Amino acid sequence: MIARYETLEDYVIIFKMLEENRIAMEVVDVAVKLHKHFGPGVYETVYEPVLIYELKKRSFTTRNQIPVPLVYEGIAFDVGFKMDVVVNELVILELKSVEKLESVHFKQLLTYLRLIGLRLGLLINFGEAILKNGIHRVVNNLSS
Repeated sequence: MIARYETLEDYVIIFKMLEENRIAMEVVDVAVKLHKHFGPGVYETVYEPVLIYELKKRSFTTRNQIPVPLVYEGIAFDVGFKMDVVVNELVILELKSVEKLESVHFKQLLTYLRLIGLRLGLLINFGEAILKNGIHRVVNNLSS
C-alpha cells in the first residue's frame, strides 16, 4: 500500500526527515574520512573545525559552539549548555573523543534536541578504534 499524505504539513515533515537523513549520511562520510586521517583519540577540538570545513565544502551550512537557552516560566537562564555543531539548522552533532560513551552523553544530546525543537542528532565518538561503533543516532520524537 502506498502511503497517502493529507496535508501540506505532512509533506513538509517527510521532506525534513529526508533532508535530515541526507545530512546524517554526509556527516558520517566526513567523520569516517577524518577518523581515517587523524586516527582515534585526537581531541574533539581538533575534529570539530575540520569537520565543519569538510561539510562547508559539501555546501552545508554549519554553526558551532552554539549556546542552548534554558527557559523556565518565561525566564531564560544562561546555564552554559553549548551544542558542538548544527548542520543546516536540522541536525545536531555532538562530538566526543573518549574511551567509552556514557549514558549522560546520550541524555545531553537528547536534551539539546528537546530544548531547541529538533528531531535528529548524531553522537560521534572519535575515540573508538572502529568509528562505526562510535556513531549513534539520537532521535527526539517531538511528542511532548
